[in-house]
Amino acid sequence: MAAAVLLLLLAAAAEPGRADAGRERRDALREELLLSPLPTGDVAATFQFRTRWDADLQRGAVSHYRLFPKALGRLVAALGVRELHLALTQGFWRTRYWGQPPLQAPAGAELWVWFQPTVTDVDKAWKELSNILSGIFCASLNFIDSTNTVIPTASFKPLGLANGTDHHLLRYAVLPREVVCTENLTPWKKLLPCGSKAGLAVLLKAERLFHSSYHSQAVHIRPICRDASCLAVSWELRQTLTVVFDFFSSGQGKKDWSLFKMFSRTLTDACPLASQSKVYVDISPKNKEKELLEVSPSPTSVHEAIVQGDKKTYAVYDLLSPSLFNTSRSLNVQLKWKRPQDSSEMPIPTLHAQRYVGGYGLQTGEICTLIYNTHPYRAFPVILLETVPWYLRLYVHTLTIITKGKENKPSYIHYQPAQDRRRPHLLEMLIQLPANSVTKITIQFERALLKWTEYPPDPNHGFYVGSSVLSALVPSVTAMKDMDVEQSPLFASLFPSSDGSSYFVRLYTEPLLVNLPTPDFSMPYNVICLTCTVVAVCYGSFYNLLTRTFHVEEPSRGGLAKRLANVIRKFRGVPPL
Repeated sequence: MAAAVLLLLLAAAAEPGRADAGRERRDALREELLLSPLPTGDVAATFQFRTRWDADLQRGAVSHYRLFPKALGRLVAALGVRELHLALTQGFWRTRYWGQPPLQAPAGAELWVWFQPTVTDVDKAWKELSNILSGIFCASLNFIDSTNTVIPTASFKPLGLANGTDHHLLRYAVLPREVVCTENLTPWKKLLPCGSKAGLAVLLKAERLFHSSYHSQAVHIRPICRDASCLAVSWELRQTLTVVFDFFSSGQGKKDWSLFKMFSRTLTDACPLASQSKVYVDISPKNKEKELLEVSPSPTSVHEAIVQGDKKTYAVYDLLSPSLFNTSRSLNVQLKWKRPQDSSEMPIPTLHAQRYVGGYGLQTGEICTLIYNTHPYRAFPVILLETVPWYLRLYVHTLTIITKGKENKPSYIHYQPAQDRRRPHLLEMLIQLPANSVTKITIQFERALLKWTEYPPDPNHGFYVGSSVLSALVPSVTAMKDMDVEQSPLFASLFPSSDGSSYFVRLYTEPLLVNLPTPDFSMPYNVICLTCTVVAVCYGSFYNLLTRTFHVEEPSRGGLAKRLANVIRKFRGVPPL
């Protein structure tokens, strides 16, 4: 009888296993590394880890997490998040010299979130979300409040599926002074299905990643179509990390590099949970003389694609290919130039911008933004987003837009004035950029005098102003074809092309450092020292006189020593003591 019961229990336990084995997996992981030699001789490495999960997180019926991080899944379900985009960046991407990045982010911390229409109190959910993310990623996101949060109307549209675009469900904030270090990288790596133990993540050595010119790590969560019919929704988690190494080899002026030179490690295997693990090396010609690059070992395949309007050629290393690790136990990709590269002829990106502070003194100033359109014959519009803190009081009537010496009136403008200690300035404009032109945008401001308790510990360092955001559909020189998101590389699928004639670009300018009128903080110290001195001298003496007791001491006859001295003085004829 006991044996029969045991057989029945084993059979019942085996049935779910057969059902799960026959069922298609609902989640998948793709990992990818893109290595791009930059025109200046630097090297950019972009990691992307994409986890797709065929589940409905909004209904809260999910109880088992396999590849998708449970901390983020519960966060999306509890707070009604539709899209979440978080970036932590150290350094500034130099678009003028490095070209268009696959994914750019402003210096510091950037967070923008779309909430579900079912969320009744968006501000409360936004505050709770920033506090939770601050604990997950060990960052200072808890300093996000109403003074640095804005609601853009046109700049940030949903990147995934969107039933509506009610901008009241959007929140955007930037902390330009946030410093990124290893304590932010460690929790980011723990969200990966394989951690940093296998796959491409073994290259994420903090000592090498932060010894670079640019470091940016990001997390993107969005709903996407499950198939071509788009009848069901899947959730995508994309973790990206971009780092720029600036080093030159000492051999005959050539700029040679390898995985071991950059990361001090090599690749040994793919992540066991990944369905795709590839390394892409950009071997496209960098100048008009079609200078080619040599890569070793030989790639498993070559991929050609049109990325950001340019035709690119990539050497592909498939870590899941059995033939890749037959000759060697590790993969150390090396790239060598066939001849020295002439850095004087660097390609200029079609769209780039810069920003600076003008004026003199500590009362008034001017914010200047220069937007360049280097396309020879195509004009296109660009959306400019400016977020200025409340303590810089903008004079909107001084806003000027000059292109080729003439006034350029914006097609759309949205301005929300600031409120002292409550909300910042928000300025959005749709500006038409003529072909081969430079557009200069200036607006004057007045510096406010803060309360002495509102200054940071180092007030003379200055106050940071977040980067401007430029969003545009840039005309493509080469016609682009429609791509399959699931089959195309990850670095080309986050911003898919809407048509074959243009591609979407989002750029960020430099953050600004503005000095405010600063009081002499040594005066409180002087006042404290003077006050303490007066109290100690005057009050201390007066208190001493009031509390001191005086006693009359009777003269004593003296001891044995005094008597002996008087005897000796008597024999010498000297008066006694």
